[in-house]
Amino acid sequence: MPVRTAEAEWKGNLFEGQGHMKFGTAAYDGPYSFKSRMESGTGTNPEELIAAAHAGCFSMALSAQLSGAGHPPKSVHTKANVHFDKVEGGFAITSIDLDTMADVPGIDAAKFQELAEGAKKGCPVSKALAGTKINLNAKLVTAAH
Repeated sequence: MPVRTAEAEWKGNLFEGQGHMKFGTAAYDGPYSFKSRMESGTGTNPEELIAAAHAGCFSMALSAQLSGAGHPPKSVHTKANVHFDKVEGGFAITSIDLDTMADVPGIDAAKFQELAEGAKKGCPVSKALAGTKINLNAKLVTAAH
């Protein structure tokens, strides 16, 4: 399996400094700053990147669980909300909310929830973030055909 890379550089102090992040694939090459992390400035931030990674990984993990159980999904859409809060001793990612909607023909709600929980436990990003509370809200939907 390939090793995935990204790099970041920070110049200056925390509040006025500027950072630059670059993915090895060149999918993102741009700025980050105190404002993009703690307020709503231009650029990305580490928590947003974790949210993207978790949403992407979980969607794939759920698709694999569903397909393995004989219910290949038409679609799985996940939004991850990463909560970055002030805690004793500094800041921390305190929880992640995964909100998923999946269009899966021929599956009942109970089986869907069971497979979604299995995907949450088996998702490699969920495993990497095992020290963080992960909340799952999985909805089974039927798209208009």
